[in-house]
Amino acid sequence: MPVARRVLSHAAERPSRLAVRAPGNDLTYAELADRIGGAARHLLGLGVGPGALVSIGLADPADLLTAVLAADLAGATPLVGEHGWDRARWAHVTSRPLTVHVDAPLPYAAGPPVTGRDRPDDLAWACFSSGSTGRPRAVVRTRASWTDSYAHLGDLTGIGPDDVVLVPGPLVSSLYAFAALHTLATGATAVLPGRWPGRSLAAHLAGASAVHVVPHRLPDVLADPGGTRVAVVGGAALDPGTRAAARQAGVHVVSYYGATELSFVAVDVDGSGLRPFPGVQIEVRTGAHGPLGEVWARSPWLAEGYLAGAAGPLRRDGDGWVTVGDLAEPYQEGQALRLRGRGDGAIQTGGATVVPEDVEEVLRKVPGVGDVVVVGLPHPSLGSVVTAIVEAEEASAPPRAVLEATARGGLDAAQRPRRWFVVPSLPRNPTGKPARALVAARLADGDPGIRRLV
Repeated sequence: MPVARRVLSHAAERPSRLAVRAPGNDLTYAELADRIGGAARHLLGLGVGPGALVSIGLADPADLLTAVLAADLAGATPLVGEHGWDRARWAHVTSRPLTVHVDAPLPYAAGPPVTGRDRPDDLAWACFSSGSTGRPRAVVRTRASWTDSYAHLGDLTGIGPDDVVLVPGPLVSSLYAFAALHTLATGATAVLPGRWPGRSLAAHLAGASAVHVVPHRLPDVLADPGGTRVAVVGGAALDPGTRAAARQAGVHVVSYYGATELSFVAVDVDGSGLRPFPGVQIEVRTGAHGPLGEVWARSPWLAEGYLAGAAGPLRRDGDGWVTVGDLAEPYQEGQALRLRGRGDGAIQTGGATVVPEDVEEVLRKVPGVGDVVVVGLPHPSLGSVVTAIVEAEEASAPPRAVLEATARGGLDAAQRPRRWFVVPSLPRNPTGKPARALVAARLADGDPGIRRLV
């Protein structure tokens, strides 16, 4: 069933229940259902229906969710992106004939209730993988691959229709988008500040019973959890100290491992380690990465692939197993899954996955940059911090301010390097490409030939 129809059902049963609390835009379920219906009729009037892609870039979370659910109700595929993206960036992933772009709140069209066909195998959801904008990469999935997992997440977290769920991040992130839609499908109240609330976090938590966060934000939640009963944490592993702090604060932590392409893979509900999410089979295939192996999963929650034929880390075998290149220690059924990073050089930073090639592609355009390598350096709370090593002569190296301005103009926040270095010549492999692993090793060893840009 589309999430939009669940919202309509909740509106019929509990019309005055608060559905969305967003900056300047609180909506009951009755009000949200009315907006969705009117916006869906508008989209249908434009010819939108099954097979169409509706790309959505709106700043206000309530307007954005209305557009997403209207597209869902019309049977189309909604794709959420940053509201500040230009048409050129959208064009990389929306180059198909049946596309409508929404960059302003959808108007309301009067008329009868929207009815239409919908099947579990409809390609009903699309979202960007982390670190996608240097080389846009949107993941598309069937409706069932998201919505059929909702009940399992509800069972694991205890989130139900009487909860108030804080979703403190941008809905362009699949982690936060899933959290918001799960909340509405459940009939709970979704609190959507649209970004990390900073100083107002405590005020938001005072009225919340559940929160979705990435690992490095959990300590902020635990500092003053208010009424929070459960924290759902997606991304990197949690250290025992943070879990102990959560227990002391009276907050139940449910952490999980997954990827935009895979959805849920494993979950840790009590601190004993990651175990397969319901319906998931896990294999760790060793041989190509020394003592570690690649994590492969087979489940009903897998995505179909990438829009517009984009290349990405998703790989399949002939038996329904897929991987995105994450590494883990050898694993047997019944054991805890022990993750050890990515085998393709991807950087895990604050719950986001940054593909180095995407960042390098943008930075190579800076005058004075001969080449560039992007790696992740260890960070105590983020996991890794994105670091750029620029190949340039000492006298002609571009100023850090110029590099940072280029990064702000072409990359999302998670992708932008936080540390910058310059080297006269990058080491290269026999094919002439920069030797990323060697650069990272030299940097870790404090090679004096690699100078910090300040």
